[in-house]
Amino acid sequence: MITIKKVKSILFFLLGSISLLIGIAGTVLPVLPGGPFYLFAAFCFAKSSKSIENWFKSTSLYEKYVEAFLQKKGMTLKEKIRINIIADFFIVISVFYVDILLVRIFLVVLALYKHYYFIKKIKTIDRNSTKQKSF
Repeated sequence: MITIKKVKSILFFLLGSISLLIGIAGTVLPVLPGGPFYLFAAFCFAKSSKSIENWFKSTSLYEKYVEAFLQKKGMTLKEKIRINIIADFFIVISVFYVDILLVRIFLVVLALYKHYYFIKKIKTIDRNSTKQKSF
């Protein structure tokens, strides 16, 4: 008999696996940031089982993207600018190629929200110290 705990474990494992794959794609593709997907994968794997959580924490992906973000509690100004420029480039291209007004408006709103989020919600940290500063 399958229990609710077992179903939740399987569901979190599947969500974590999908998020991990999207995160890997985001590492390779410049338009998709991988970091948030690695964070979500870590959360899902932690909820699915201890052994899967321990496996994911031992990977280089976790160390490079999740652990670094969690320890620093933010991004450097250079990281923020790089991510925003790359994402804005693809959003602008999409705005010019899409003929549907509603989609264009959505893309512009998405770009504005992205900038708001990076400025107000993600702390800007100094690369040489752990001291946080405002954007």
